[in-house]
Amino acid sequence: MTKIAVKYGLLITAVVIAWILVVRFGMGVGPESNANIIAPILFNVTAIIAIFLGINARKRELNGGLGFKEGVKTGMAIALVYAVSACLFFMIEYLVAGPELMMSEANPPNRPAWQLAVFAYAGLFFGSLFFGLIYSTMIASILAKRRGEEPSEMI
Repeated sequence: MTKIAVKYGLLITAVVIAWILVVRFGMGVGPESNANIIAPILFNVTAIIAIFLGINARKRELNGGLGFKEGVKTGMAIALVYAVSACLFFMIEYLVAGPELMMSEANPPNRPAWQLAVFAYAGLFFGSLFFGLIYSTMIASILAKRRGEEPSEMI
């Protein structure tokens, strides 16, 4: 399961990194741009797809014998890898770009940059885990083996 979590968790992070690089360096997007509306949709759709693919890969590993709990654990492991790796990426980006990165957002609160960074990383980390739990639960309930069913009887 660890290889699956790393593979699909880093896939989500790769999409986030690609989006950030395109937006920051390719499009020169500001706080008022429509690209800021696309980002959360893109990140969540990517997370749903990656968790689905990861749970499905785990199901194949178990020859169709994936239970609900195992599906949720797999999905949460993927979300954890994504949360940690995305936070590390943004931390590195913050160290390279400096506090101006966060000050470029629309109407930044009047707080020290380190507080903004802590709140942003905590929001990213716990938000990723929260939505990962929701997505994992929904996907595991669809893909999990029902009691009394043979793996060949499932969808």
